[in-house]
Amino acid sequence: MAQRLADQECEACTSEDDSLSEDEYAEYLEELDGEVWTVVEDHHLEGAYEFEDFRNALEFTYEIGELAEEEWHHPDLHLSWGEVVVEMWTHKIDGLHTSDFVMAARMDRIYEEYAPE
Repeated sequence: MAQRLADQECEACTSEDDSLSEDEYAEYLEELDGEVWTVVEDHHLEGAYEFEDFRNALEFTYEIGELAEEEWHHPDLHLSWGEVVVEMWTHKIDGLHTSDFVMAARMDRIYEEYAPE
């Protein structure tokens, strides 16, 4: 049985690693919330999470920050009323790595607590 993406280890890459190709990342993208995530210019992930109010968006942002510190993998976060936009890529290789998709899957899991009904 395949391990769920959110349950995989977030492995650091090295500068010798290549960015994922479209064929490689397409499989990972299918495991993410398709209402939230897209790949932009084969370079980075962008996700937009919606909330019913500012408080929930703020609390979600805090939890994402805690996750980022724990994994030492830091996305760009844009907080506004009712929305959190996330941009993420692996800076060391200036592109997408498996760890970006693992982090996105973990964010999707956290979002389940906050998603508007």
